[in-house]
Amino acid sequence: MRKIKNLWVIAVALILFGSAIAHWVQTSGGISIKDLRFSGAGGQTLSALLYVPPGVTADNPAPGILAVHGYINSREVQSPFAIELARRGYVVLSLDQSGHGYSDGPAFSNGFGGPAALRYLRSLDIVDENNIGLEGHSMGGWTVLAAAAAMPDAYQSMVLQGSSTGSGFAAEGRPDWPRNVSVVFAQYDEFAPTMWGVAEGRQVASSEKLQTLFGVSAPVQEGRVYGSVPAGTARVLHNPSVTHPGNHISHTAVSHTLDWFALTLDGANDPGVRVQIWFFKELGTLMALIGIVLFVLAASRQLIQLPAFVSLRASVRQSAWDARERKWWGLALAGAVIPVASFYPVFSLGAAFFPANALLPQSISNQVLLWALFNGLVLSLLGIWVKGRALSLKAMPGLNLLLAIMVVAATYTVVLAVDFLFKTDFRFWFVGLKRMNLDQFKSFLAYLPFFAVFFVLLGRSLHTGLSVGADTASRERWSNVAVLAGGFFVFLALQYASLFMTGRLLTPGEPLNTIVMIQFVPLLAIVAVISSWCWRLTGHYLLGAWINALLVTWYIVAGQATHVV
Repeated sequence: MRKIKNLWVIAVALILFGSAIAHWVQTSGGISIKDLRFSGAGGQTLSALLYVPPGVTADNPAPGILAVHGYINSREVQSPFAIELARRGYVVLSLDQSGHGYSDGPAFSNGFGGPAALRYLRSLDIVDENNIGLEGHSMGGWTVLAAAAAMPDAYQSMVLQGSSTGSGFAAEGRPDWPRNVSVVFAQYDEFAPTMWGVAEGRQVASSEKLQTLFGVSAPVQEGRVYGSVPAGTARVLHNPSVTHPGNHISHTAVSHTLDWFALTLDGANDPGVRVQIWFFKELGTLMALIGIVLFVLAASRQLIQLPAFVSLRASVRQSAWDARERKWWGLALAGAVIPVASFYPVFSLGAAFFPANALLPQSISNQVLLWALFNGLVLSLLGIWVKGRALSLKAMPGLNLLLAIMVVAATYTVVLAVDFLFKTDFRFWFVGLKRMNLDQFKSFLAYLPFFAVFFVLLGRSLHTGLSVGADTASRERWSNVAVLAGGFFVFLALQYASLFMTGRLLTPGEPLNTIVMIQFVPLLAIVAVISSWCWRLTGHYLLGAWINALLVTWYIVAGQATHVV
């Protein structure tokens, strides 16, 4: 019981302390944050966070900034920019694009929500409509470009973070459009060919498309301001040494953004603020994310003590292996390699043959689902072939499911409470667990049975195929983490070693899926920890499978774009 109490104390302390730090940082100096819903085109409801600096009123309006995240992200990912801009006196509207976060779908519709968001920002009486800036990362850049195209006189300047004109759905740039543009494009941006037509991000200065935007016929000089701010033709290029998603957590990218708006907009109240503090918010929400994982472990251990679940408690735990022998290592290696080797091919098949539909409306989630089912089946069959028939275990699926629902329901209650009290979620960078809205909950129910099949197959493969009798709890946990997440970690290390050394990924045609893959490392590590913990509690894989199915399905549908409504 002492261990349970200690785990509860650590979990709750991390959640409360981390969330309080994050809240303190994002409201530093008296900034207020409002969770907004407003109407977009065709009755579409859009979601945003509004950051309001202290002292800003209808009688004392401030310049406004529309800040927009990229594809399959949400408004919280823009917090480094929003926090620092608000600290310097700007009113910031951090938008959930169409079909992302809490904004109505479908994704990509109505200029990604950009024109409606700019119109809404201008309608606020606390905003000086003559001093409006636009900032967007990746597809968020296309969002603000859509706003600029729809309302060419409604803003003064913009920052394109890892984005470009003339790509995706964005109009081609000219020396006189858009107005006053800063291009912040990373040296190691995975999307360099897509965005600017160059093989490597560090070659962006030589991009013909960029030169057309700047009105020059020679490589653009980094840091030099071209054109005229009053005329709206000012241009500047910055090429920080980060990756495409790295722009989100780059002090340099934030600094360039602050400098550009200070140059091109008037009226911000910047009382000598120079130090950036946004990273402490990232550390706070990371602490809370670790805390919520520990909360799941503590809740499962606490609730299994209830009389109703006494029959689930492990008395004897069977193991598949007495010790690690050659066949074990072969099976473990296959478990680490096959999911990585199948990742790009299965995702490509999913994109081609398993598009979003009325039942399963999220394209990327469908690709993840196809990958999961494929690997669950392959690894299960491989384990049976190597080891023979699986362990004979007493299964109580209904009781295990009830306990899993209680654990995840308690976890969701904590997420709701933190959102209400602190207006934060549980995240680091673009990996985050947040509450669902009603549409996302409906998607959660639709995806859950399919992911449940995967996690049952995965748990069966992991514990009735790879469990070793002599392992301590710690060794078993780390072994399972290595099997589930290790292959992805090693492959991504090779990918980014290649990117940093040569300027190109090993798979240059897979920038989006490579970035998606980054999430698999922490997510599968968490899955392994929860599964191992529940295996020790019950001597069966079902409780961990159900908990992971509920948590991961929630994580996926709350964080992905909705393409069909």
